[in-house]
This record gives sequence, structure tokens and C-alpha cells, in this order.
Amino acid sequence: MQSLDQTLLKRACDRIAARYSQDDFLCAEVRQRLLERLDLMRMEPAVVLDLGGATGAGLTELQMRWPDALHINLDWSEAMLAIPREGAQLCADGHRIPLADNSVDIVVSNLMLPGCDNPEQVFAEVHRVLRSPGLFLFSSLGPDTLKELRFAWSRVDSRVHIHPFADMHNIGDVLVQTGFSEPVMDVEMLTVTYSEVRSLVRDLRAVAATNLAAERSRGLTTPRHWARFEKELNSRRNAAGRLPVSLEVISGQAWIAPDGPGVPLEDGVAHFPVSRLRR
Repeated sequence: MQSLDQTLLKRACDRIAARYSQDDFLCAEVRQRLLERLDLMRMEPAVVLDLGGATGAGLTELQMRWPDALHINLDWSEAMLAIPREGAQLCADGHRIPLADNSVDIVVSNLMLPGCDNPEQVFAEVHRVLRSPGLFLFSSLGPDTLKELRFAWSRVDSRVHIHPFADMHNIGDVLVQTGFSEPVMDVEMLTVTYSEVRSLVRDLRAVAATNLAAERSRGLTTPRHWARFEKELNSRRNAAGRLPVSLEVISGQAWIAPDGPGVPLEDGVAHFPVSRLRR
């Protein structure tokens, strides 16, 4: 699987920070759906970590839910953390969380994983800092994300233009291998439509979702090359004449087991009592 150029990605995050909260409608929508899962759980955490929390909008919502807890917003972009928010701001890489072992009760991570070079290491770090019975709640993007763009580019050349995203079942397997218990994974397909290609490109650039694959071509895309891509993409307009863009949103939760190892997956499904959802 291709990896992302982490240095270039960090620079892109710094560059978009000032308008990130206004531009990233997808992150806000997925975060709302993700945090609704907390309504099913009775928890009184002392320490809550928003991992890859960007400008801290998610932290604000978590503070409203648990006003007495210590809330930490961790992001690797100093520019993102410079946006004024309440709570502790921690500038660090999610692959190496600078917190003590068994020091956090809940870790929430909204759409940070697609940009990680080594998700397995991130999971291991989350497992390390969580104390039993700690909760890991996260969202990511699946392989059908931006499939229309991937198809259009495949008709133009064989270069890497969009890096692949991890499959839901692979993520679940890694959770169990890392030591988490009771992984629950869901997938939901969202579709955003556009009237023109330039609006789509503007939205992608606004959230640093341009081609940052380490294996990408370093040469500039010529106008002729881009025109061929636009032609292929426009050929996939829907009946209403709009450009559909697919987003495969993966949501997951897992626990630090108080009494043994994680529950193994059987045909991609983890079985556990419904009562364990309420803690």
C-alpha cells in the first residue's frame, strides 16, 4: 500500500488551518455521527483525548458532554492548535503520543487515520495510553472513497493520483492484534455532488486532500493531461447532470479489556453481549 508524504501533509495542514473549521464540512458531519455513539454509553471519564483534533471543534463538543473532565486536543499542526479553544493543546504526532501509560479514559479520533503512515503504531499508542476500561472511538475512510476520481485517472495514465484507503475488516483485525477488545465496525457510504470539477478540487485542497502519495509523480500535470481527466470525470455525471463523489466512512469503537485479550473476529464480526455497550 502506498504511503503519504508526511512532511508534505503536515505543511498542507498548517497552510489550511485558518479556514479549516469553515471548509471541512465532511469532518464536521462525520464527527457528529461518531459522537452520537457516546449516547449509548454511561461513562464519567477523568481524561479525554481528541487525537488529531485539528482546530479543536470536537474537543468543544466533548467538553459540553463531560465538563468536569480534563480535555486534551492533540494535533501535529501548530497552526491548527493556534486557533483559540478551551482545554489543553498538545502539539505532537499521533504515532508517538507523549502521554503516560494508562492515563486516558477515552480517545476520540475523527478522520485522522487516513493520513497516518502507520495506523498500527497509532493503535498501539492509543492502547498504551488508555486505562481499563478505556474506550477508543474513531472514524476513517474506506477503499471506495473518491472512487470516481480514481477511475477517471486510471483512464488517463497509470500513475498514483489517489492513495488507497484501508478496508474496514483490516482495521478491525489490527485492533484485535493490538490488544483491543470488543471491536465494533460500521461502514456508511456518503455521496457529495458537484456542478463543476473546479468546485470539487477547491474542496479537496481546502482539507489537504490533494495528491500527497509518496509514490506520486513529481512532474507537473500538463493542461492536456488535466483536460483528459476532466473529460473522464464529467462522463460519470448522474441523471441530474451533477458529479457524484463517494466517501466510504468507517466508524469504529473498541475497549481496553478489564478481563483478558480482545475478542477475535469471525468472518469479520465480533460477538459480545449488548449489555457491554453500557458502561
